[in-house]
Amino acid sequence: MTEPGPLTGRRVVLGITGGIAAYKAVEVLRRLVDDGAHVVPVMTAGAERFIGATTVSALASEPVHTRLWDDPSTPIPHTALGQGADLIVVAPATARVIAAYRMGLSTDLLTNTLLATRAPVVVCPAMHTEMWEHPAVADNISVLRTRGVHIVEPGVGRLAGGDVGAGRLAEPADIVSAVHRVLDHGSAVPRDLLGTRVCVSAGGTREPIDAVRVIANRSSGKQGYAVAAEAAARGAQVTLVSTVDLPAPSGVVDVVAVETAEQMRAAMMAAAAQADVAIMAAAVADFRPVAPSSSKLKKRDGAPTIELVPTADILAELGSSKRPGQTLVGFAAETDDLVANAQDKLDRKQLDLIVANDVSADGVGFAHDTNAVTLMRPDAEPVEIDLAAKRDVARAVIDAIVDIRQSHDAVDRTTTGSRPHHS
Repeated sequence: MTEPGPLTGRRVVLGITGGIAAYKAVEVLRRLVDDGAHVVPVMTAGAERFIGATTVSALASEPVHTRLWDDPSTPIPHTALGQGADLIVVAPATARVIAAYRMGLSTDLLTNTLLATRAPVVVCPAMHTEMWEHPAVADNISVLRTRGVHIVEPGVGRLAGGDVGAGRLAEPADIVSAVHRVLDHGSAVPRDLLGTRVCVSAGGTREPIDAVRVIANRSSGKQGYAVAAEAAARGAQVTLVSTVDLPAPSGVVDVVAVETAEQMRAAMMAAAAQADVAIMAAAVADFRPVAPSSSKLKKRDGAPTIELVPTADILAELGSSKRPGQTLVGFAAETDDLVANAQDKLDRKQLDLIVANDVSADGVGFAHDTNAVTLMRPDAEPVEIDLAAKRDVARAVIDAIVDIRQSHDAVDRTTTGSRPHHS
């Protein structure tokens, strides 16, 4: 006799759409069944071009449903499927199905079922990077979030055609974990930053030498954007101060474009004045030319003498003006003595958390889609995060921020006997 699993008695509709990642849906299906769920598969016509209905039917709890008119005994199958589900998960979810769901278009059995249910819905997007980052897709995802749809965001990795980037379907284990969380707690992603205002800086500043040339660094802004996206997914109202030309992360509507260290200082100080959490993920130039030329310097005139002066220390200024209850996070990109240098920065700049990484290591830091960091706090032992996608690193950073804020709340309650209010 089969032992009951954690999803025994739960009826899950698994929607599979037409993307190359459809093969991963088979593993999602197997894991759900192993956990005891009664899995009802629904495949679009596009999905049948990538995986066989016979395979899906053999592994599922009942034969696959593909079209509105396949079963004469059920004249309105989408209503039956939608009303009978405890949860619907779409993995993979293509840009077409996401758009149809957002617009309320009943184009096939799956979209009809999504519109005919009051059960929670988990959508797991998968598509090429250019599609995932398109403003229309980002807007569709944002609207679905506001309607209570749970989004399991794609990861970064190998895509169809040999490309590498964001848009890769989340791993089956992560998708199934999201199903468990929604069924157990009502949310796939913790909404532990609801009502919290967060400002994040991203990218590397550029200090002009002349009308053409700048002093810059290799920061791509990817880690800062991942932190902003994770904070937004968890309910925060996010202001992103950025030097890079990337699409705004899903859920982030307030993006302030800057270029120089001074511009970033002004933007971050203004944002931090209203923020509960300030995160300096940007790589800010330490020096700038005293007198940049307004015209292009010519090689024929010989090498110029460029006098440099220090830029403002934005993080130190944020630390000195930090309000009670505000959380301040810094980043430390190092090549030597990682922990010692990060500890010094943590102490001097009055930080609550510092995210330190060794940018000389393979796959770490600037321009990479992966990172490996050490999280350091004044009141805890360092925590090492091994090489992982930058969104996974962002998740660990936000987890640490939430823990810090909850710890401070607990202290405040002990001291005052009441629950503090975060504006």
